[in-house]
Amino acid sequence: MARPKSQQHDIKRDEILDVAAQCFADRSYPAASMNDIAAACGASKARLYHYYESKEAILFDLLDRYTQRLLALIAQAEATAQRRNLDDRAALHELVRAFLQEYETSATRHVALLNDTKFLGPAQRELVLDRQRDVVSAVTRFLRRAYPQRLQAGNQTAVTMMLFGMINWTFTWLRPGGAMSYAAFAEEVIAMLEHGLKG
Repeated sequence: MARPKSQQHDIKRDEILDVAAQCFADRSYPAASMNDIAAACGASKARLYHYYESKEAILFDLLDRYTQRLLALIAQAEATAQRRNLDDRAALHELVRAFLQEYETSATRHVALLNDTKFLGPAQRELVLDRQRDVVSAVTRFLRRAYPQRLQAGNQTAVTMMLFGMINWTFTWLRPGGAMSYAAFAEEVIAMLEHGLKG
């Protein structure tokens, strides 16, 4: 009979995922090895295999959890909008704030999502890609409700991708503790949605 998993098991997995995401971001997924991840964890390779059978298993768990987190943020934003009786634009603004608050602490996970999904096996890759599509569809719904005259059938994808273009690449230039905070940048994105560059 298998031993029951301890509460520490998930805590340790979270720590491993944090370290692995950093290794993948620093070295690239193909270049990072199980030895690299184990060394960065301060553990033996055998101890790492106690939690994950392969580097691909680590990557999948990382992306599986992260995409679930993004979908949870959307659900939370919708619940908050209902609870606070926000109009559609205010609901979208809350979603933008929620995404950027998440991105502030999950840059390495976001890098893995953007760069490393292709290294998963077909079934796992499709699951992660389906979740990404669900995120895009949900954001399109928020945008369509917020700006019904602006979003039409022919431009929905372009406008949604424009919004993601503003927020998804912050890990390349926006630094916690830098000249602009993630919260301040969220307000700039919202101002751009509302007014463009006219002020």
